[in-house]
Amino acid sequence: MWQPVLMISGYFISVLGLAMLFPAALDIYDNHTSWSPFLSSAIIALFLGMSMFLANKTRIDRVSLQQGYLLTVVSWFSVTLIAAIPFMMYGTVDNWADAIFEASSGISTTGATIITNLDETPRAILLWRAILNGLGGIGIVIFAIAMLPFLGIGGMQIFQHENSDFNDKLMPKISYIAKRIIYIYIALNIGCLLCLYLAGMGWFDALCHALATVATGGMSTKDASVGYFDNAAIDYTITIFMILGAVPLTLYHTILINKSTNSLRVEQVRFFLKLLVFYVGLTALWLVYTGKYDFVDALRYASFNVVSITTSTGFVTTDYLKWGAFASTIFIIFALTGGCTGSTSGSVKVFRWQVVIAFLKKSLITAIEPNRVVPIKIGRLSSDNNLVISVFVFFSAYIFSLLILSVLIAITGLDFPTAVGSVIACITNSGPSISPITGPDGNYYGLSAYCKYILSFAMLLGRLDILTVLVIFTRSFWRK
Repeated sequence: MWQPVLMISGYFISVLGLAMLFPAALDIYDNHTSWSPFLSSAIIALFLGMSMFLANKTRIDRVSLQQGYLLTVVSWFSVTLIAAIPFMMYGTVDNWADAIFEASSGISTTGATIITNLDETPRAILLWRAILNGLGGIGIVIFAIAMLPFLGIGGMQIFQHENSDFNDKLMPKISYIAKRIIYIYIALNIGCLLCLYLAGMGWFDALCHALATVATGGMSTKDASVGYFDNAAIDYTITIFMILGAVPLTLYHTILINKSTNSLRVEQVRFFLKLLVFYVGLTALWLVYTGKYDFVDALRYASFNVVSITTSTGFVTTDYLKWGAFASTIFIIFALTGGCTGSTSGSVKVFRWQVVIAFLKKSLITAIEPNRVVPIKIGRLSSDNNLVISVFVFFSAYIFSLLILSVLIAITGLDFPTAVGSVIACITNSGPSISPITGPDGNYYGLSAYCKYILSFAMLLGRLDILTVLVIFTRSFWRK
């Protein structure tokens, strides 16, 4: 059972070790030295990764359901632990709690941070954070498209028919998907990089922000995040690419190659874009009504910050908590919405909200006309009761996890907005919370090591769609 799991996890760790060579080269260039802590970290990662890979190397024709769950959890958690090593070896953080928190935030594309002076932080560390966002972004897309339908998590099995050209073997499926989406992902990153440079960013800042934007990760190079640049062109550029990152990457391939627009992915994109227009319009009108900004500035700040939180990116251009209690409240709704399935975005995902709304419509109709047969429709496409059950099980697990984690944080004495807001921000992978301590104008540095470990777990739990992690804690899973 464990051999393919350890082999593939070793491969991922080796890839992470190779990625450490990029900040190592930058560090050597900046400091004019012949060695970097990133080189030491890369050696450790490559040694561990290659040892796991070679010691467990085997031909994989088929992965069982149990192995699929283990592979997902073991690979993501092991990669996160290895990604924390450079933070410790470089001396950026003081303890493993901070290092693991920062690594978890980067690889889960959450965007939360414990680093208090990003403006003075070495460029190698800033690049590493951006690389973690980039790797986490592409990793979650492959996971969401290949693994979640295979595992049947949260209604994702409905997308299997859209990948009918895949056979039943998991490894060929992942290989086929990866080749398609990596090119698209790279193209989006290059496009974002060039646009940000033309909008006024330097090459380094543009590179880091491009990696964090398309991945909807939110790791900035500045303490004030994107607000540091105070540039409308940069704001709108990042806003557009956050939306592009929150759209299923396979959709680009489908439209370009197959010219098809009759799919579940297109339906959820339409719904997602309508939601964004409504959210941005509502927030902009509120800002104008309360006299915070004129209409042009209200549209600019509302567009950026609403899209950032809804897509679970976590960039900010201003402290939206100062917009009033109403704004703070609706930002919780934005964080819980999420982007599209098969995108780099986190949180619940709009597809699942579509299922809930469709089921609610059916229930309201059948409450009056109990004998009427009402299909559960998502746009023009119908679904079945098994899908609804899967989605509601996911929501139950999501709410249960949110409540339990909030209680575990609250027992440390933190106030309600900080405890609950931080958990929501981490489990939805949106980054800033509704608390002044961990909100847009703060960070997570002041929390205890215990809280940082809990929130690190929350980030990965939310990133892996809750049930994927929880299932391995059941007795029946280990009896198989």
